[in-house]
Amino acid sequence: MTPLRVSHDHEIESLDEFDEAVSAGGSLAGFRFQAVDLTGRTRELRSAETAGAVFLGCPMEPEAETRVRLSGALVFPPVPGLPLDPYRGRLYSPDELFASLDAGYESTPDARAYAWFRQTRADGDIFASAVRALHDDSVSDALDELLAGARVVGVMGGHQMERGTEAYAGAARLGRTLARSGLVVATGGGPGAMEAANLGAYAAPFDDGMLDEALRVLSAAPSFTPSVTDWARAAFEVRERWPSGGPSVGVPTWFYGHEPPNAFAAHIAKYFANATREDGLLSRSNAGVVFLPGAAGTVQEIFDNATPNFYGSRGEPTPMVLVDRAHWTERYPAWELLKSLARDRAMEARIALVEGVDDAPQALKHLGG
Repeated sequence: MTPLRVSHDHEIESLDEFDEAVSAGGSLAGFRFQAVDLTGRTRELRSAETAGAVFLGCPMEPEAETRVRLSGALVFPPVPGLPLDPYRGRLYSPDELFASLDAGYESTPDARAYAWFRQTRADGDIFASAVRALHDDSVSDALDELLAGARVVGVMGGHQMERGTEAYAGAARLGRTLARSGLVVATGGGPGAMEAANLGAYAAPFDDGMLDEALRVLSAAPSFTPSVTDWARAAFEVRERWPSGGPSVGVPTWFYGHEPPNAFAAHIAKYFANATREDGLLSRSNAGVVFLPGAAGTVQEIFDNATPNFYGSRGEPTPMVLVDRAHWTERYPAWELLKSLARDRAMEARIALVEGVDDAPQALKHLGG
């Protein structure tokens, strides 16, 4: 798989990038600085041109802050007391979201962010709403940078799919096959089918026996209920036994914060606004989407994806592969409606229904994914 690359344009997201920009000519005019601790760069900030620059959550000495404000820069100060950084310039990693897991999931940044979200949403705090919007926009920007030029395939499916089942193993094989074909696997970032597909992408660089053994390890904690802690620890055991797995992307949400993110997506774009998260995941799946069995959320995603394909609002329709004929024609008969929508339109040639998960990669390829 082609390595994911990050493009920065005029965004500075680390001290190394700051130093590189200064050494390249000294002018920082027009740059955007995201969550970079500049308290040790007062001399550079005093001497550099910073007109039109924007500093988002960058700690700096009072002297430096006064200097850049007077030069015409905008300074958005860090927001104290938050369990997250709304100006962040990078996506999350599993290690970041699950830090302090040894003390229990409730102690992790992910759980604390969810608790803050629930409290401030209940309070109707308009400042917290603005902070969440800033955060989500920063995450979208980082996701675009990460995926620039990549061919991305979405894998959607239900969170209730348990480890230790054949369905879970099949979703993992799917993720592995897609990753080995050169595609970037992107999921909703949660448990169940989503975790399985991210696990498969993680397993892609290893021999086939690794996935079989990883599935065995994970089966000791089949679900994130009743214990997210035990569920997450099993995933980190796999990561420790087989470090440096293949990259993939997870796009979860604190809107459904009772569903934790999975630890197998190397890059986690976690949002507060579920609508932004849903549309963002589907719109970036430029190589198509595979829909594994799921319930209401997956049905919603099918038609969220079908709508721009129907109208052509994102250009050429992208492939849509639904997996499990009985599920999508009997239990939740979304296929017939999807076929009806597609009839006599360009998207008609870009949809498929397959019997089993192992048929999905070939179907996706046939549709042009």
